[in-house]
Amino acid sequence: MKSSERSFARRIDLTSLQLFVAVCELGSIGRAAEREFIAASAVSKRLSDLETAVDTALLYRHSRGVTLTPAGESLLHHARTVLFGLERMQGELSEYADGVRGHVRMHANISAIVQFLPEDLGAFASEHSQVKIDLQEHLSQDVMNAVRDGATDLGVCHTGTADDPEGLQSRAYRNDRLVVVMPQSHALAQRESITFAEVMEWDLVGLQAGSSISLAMRQAAGQTAKPLRQRMQVTSLDAMCRMIDNGLGIGLIPDRAFALMHGMGHLAAVHLDEPWAERELSVVARDFDALPVTARLLVEHLTRHGTPHTASHALAA
Repeated sequence: MKSSERSFARRIDLTSLQLFVAVCELGSIGRAAEREFIAASAVSKRLSDLETAVDTALLYRHSRGVTLTPAGESLLHHARTVLFGLERMQGELSEYADGVRGHVRMHANISAIVQFLPEDLGAFASEHSQVKIDLQEHLSQDVMNAVRDGATDLGVCHTGTADDPEGLQSRAYRNDRLVVVMPQSHALAQRESITFAEVMEWDLVGLQAGSSISLAMRQAAGQTAKPLRQRMQVTSLDAMCRMIDNGLGIGLIPDRAFALMHGMGHLAAVHLDEPWAERELSVVARDFDALPVTARLLVEHLTRHGTPHTASHALAA
C-alpha cells in the first residue's frame, strides 16, 4: 500500500462511516442521532471531519434535513460495501463467540407481519433471548431495496416469480392465498369462488399503490378491457376490513390475515379463482452464508418452521 493510501485509510473513521450511512438513510442528522443514541452535535462534527478527510462536501444541509452531493452518493456506495464487508467478517468470527448474542435487522411486508411473523419471531425469541430483532414494516419492493443496499440484514416479502429477485438470494418461507372480502349481506357473499373479472364489476378498497396486492391487481386488470374501480386506498389490512364492513367496497386480503381479523364487523370471504391468488413469501438476503451467526439462526428458524398453511376453515365470519 502506498503511503498516500495508508494516510487516507487512517483519516477515515468507521464510526463516522456508519453515522454517514445512517444520516443518508434517514435524511436527517437529528433522526440519525436519535436512532444511533448519540448527540446530534457529535454526529454533525463527525460528518464535518469526514468531509475534511475526503476534502470535499458530502451533504447539502437545508432546513428539512440533508441530501447527498455527487461525492456523497459515491461515498455512500463505498461505505455500504465496506460496512457489509465488516458484517461478513463479524459473521465468520462470531462462530467462535461464547453463546449467541447480538441483534438482527429485519424488514418485512404487511402480509408477513400480520399473518406469520408474530408467532415465528416469538418462538425464536423464547429460544434465543439474547438476540434482539429490529423489525420494520415496508412494501415488498422497498424490503428488497433495503436488503440490496445493506440497510437491513434480512427481508421477508413477496418476490414475484423471479428466481433471483433484485440480485438477492431467497429462501421459501410461507404461502398465502388471496380471498375477496365483502359484507355478509353482499350479493356475492354466498359464492364459493369468484374470478377477478367479476370482482372488477364492483368498487374496490385496496392497499397503497406499491403493495404487492395492489401491483397484482393492476397487472391483472391490465390484461382485460375493464377499468379497475379502486375508489379507496389504505395502508393497513384492518383499515381495509373496516371500510369494507361499512359498505365502501370489496377488497383482496390474504386468507390467514382475514381469519385473524374477521371478527371486525360482519364480513365474509370468497376464494379468488385466479392462479396469481396463490402467493409465496420468501426470506431474502444479499448472501446467506455471509450473515452474522445470529441472523443465520433466524433464517434457519423461519425456513424450518415456515410451512404452507390452510386457512379455508376460517373464511366465513
